[in-house]
Amino acid sequence: MIHDPLPRGVQPALPLFDEDKSELADCLTAEGQADDIHSDAAGRQGVAALTPGAIGVVYGDIGTSPIYAFREALRATGAAVPGAGEVPGILSLLIWTLILIVTVKYVFLLLRADNRGEGGILALYTLVRLAAGRRSVPVLLLALAGAALFAGDAAITPAIFVLSAVEGLGLILPALTAYVLPITLGILLVLFVVQRRGTASVAALFGPICVVWFLTLAGLGLWHIADEPSVLAAFNPVWGLIFLLNHPGVAFVVLGAVFLAVTGGEALYADLGHFGRRPIMLAWFCLVLPALVLNYLGQGAMVLVHPERAADSFFAMTPEPGLPLLVILATMATVIASQAVITGAFSMARGAIQLGFLPRLRIRHTAEGQSGQIYIGSVNWLLLAGVLWLVLSFGSSSALASAYGIAVTGSMVLTTCLGMLYLVRGKGLSVPLALLVGAPFLTMELVFLASNALKIGDGGHVPVVAAAVTGFVMWTWWRGTQAVRARVAKLAVSTGSFVKRMRDSSVNVIPGTAFFLTGDPDIVPSALLHNIRHNRVLHEQTVLLTVETLRVPCARAEERASVEPLEGRFIRVILRFGFMETPNVSRAMAHARAAGLKFDVMASTFFLGRRRAVATGSGVELWLDKAYVALSRMAADPSDFYHLPRDRVVELGERVAI
Repeated sequence: MIHDPLPRGVQPALPLFDEDKSELADCLTAEGQADDIHSDAAGRQGVAALTPGAIGVVYGDIGTSPIYAFREALRATGAAVPGAGEVPGILSLLIWTLILIVTVKYVFLLLRADNRGEGGILALYTLVRLAAGRRSVPVLLLALAGAALFAGDAAITPAIFVLSAVEGLGLILPALTAYVLPITLGILLVLFVVQRRGTASVAALFGPICVVWFLTLAGLGLWHIADEPSVLAAFNPVWGLIFLLNHPGVAFVVLGAVFLAVTGGEALYADLGHFGRRPIMLAWFCLVLPALVLNYLGQGAMVLVHPERAADSFFAMTPEPGLPLLVILATMATVIASQAVITGAFSMARGAIQLGFLPRLRIRHTAEGQSGQIYIGSVNWLLLAGVLWLVLSFGSSSALASAYGIAVTGSMVLTTCLGMLYLVRGKGLSVPLALLVGAPFLTMELVFLASNALKIGDGGHVPVVAAAVTGFVMWTWWRGTQAVRARVAKLAVSTGSFVKRMRDSSVNVIPGTAFFLTGDPDIVPSALLHNIRHNRVLHEQTVLLTVETLRVPCARAEERASVEPLEGRFIRVILRFGFMETPNVSRAMAHARAAGLKFDVMASTFFLGRRRAVATGSGVELWLDKAYVALSRMAADPSDFYHLPRDRVVELGERVAI
């Protein structure tokens, strides 16, 4: 476990010593055991209730790929009239990419690599870290890079999805083309504004719409497959291999477009904590995968019969009278597709905060029965700003398609690498066997990454730059936090020696209980030293309170609090929270009471030591230190983050040179 980084805050304070009703209930089963994937959630709300929500939130990303993936793959071939030489091969590549990357890697394998129900690359990193028993800088860098690349992808995904659907208006009435950008901007603005209402309310609206969307995809596909049943031969992977061998000049570019069909894989894994494994798997096999495959086959059959429709193969699937309805439904579906990335970004940000990779941000829980459903305003508005800028800068989905895919491909590669490390260190597989399991996915993803790298000059640098900035922020914060801890440790006074010295101290003893927050239970908090030095007083009961972040998403009931009496008037209390929980000291004190701590609420005071980092290095280190200092000033108030009662908090500051 790791001690919580320097106190920096997040949420509105709650009433003191309230019972921990929400977060604790989300993390525990009736027996107090961590259960399978908020299966938890699945157990309380029911798989049947969660599955429609999973369809709407988790699969919105992958579900909108038929709008542009097949079209872009055909365009990449350069064929003026695509026919039997291109269509079966592209269909085969699309189908088997869905089967191998999404079905086998994510649904069958990675959904089982959960950390007490939470998914995503940071949860996978903690599994590897726990199994190894020590910190590894290379593994840490893999996790930081993967999280940063996911952030880069999160910025571009809503832009391309909504823009690609709204462009269908031009097919209904060419005069509407001039309004595509304003309508897209308006839709995106509304989408991000409603995020504060929470995933549950959004899923309740989006789930039924997405069910209709996938049924529509399947229906359109079946209708056109009947015109050319020969496309069913695309299930044979040989067609994909033949295409790649016969088109060596464009094969790389085509693979970059084919990859657009699976760009929601990382969001799927990151959203694991919102719905659970069983609803996600049920939705995939019962509706999402069949609908996607049928629609791609239907588009291919239509292009074989009507090659002139290849330029807009998705919207051309419906008769002209039904086109307005399809455009409206596609627009709603693409809005929903953006939701998968947004909720994944919230989950990723909270995990990064609790693991010490980001400053404290304000986190708001949006569902009483699900700790995984959260809202982070700063992440939401930062994403909105980036998405709006991308829409205005690129102006069309085709232009954005050239920039899409690089970040998510890189993130997938890093996830596969961490997954193989987990198989070796966590599951005890031999290195050759782990390579045998992971090599097929890694090979495919490296090929996709190389093909997407060709887009760097055409806008592909945008998500890479966004990922680089995010990675720099995460590394700078982690590095600065470690430097401050090391500096404080050098000047620290051990708890044992301090308690012994205080037995014969002449300081004045006053009634009441004082809680002094400290990041290390073996070190005397600076606030206590300052209080004695300047005020010359000691409370009748002095509690050294440490908040620890466990390398698991949620703490069990028996882990939440421990109370250890020390000599004299001193007591050591440790409160533990999982890295996917928001620490709530006020609620957790009920567990401290149960563990034996006795105190009067009205005679208690919380003392915080606010450390202000001061950059004192030179060269590159000086700039990194200054960046950390700037980030620390943006962090939220520690009283809010730890849910301390505002009218009972005393803050004492100090400067720490790094």
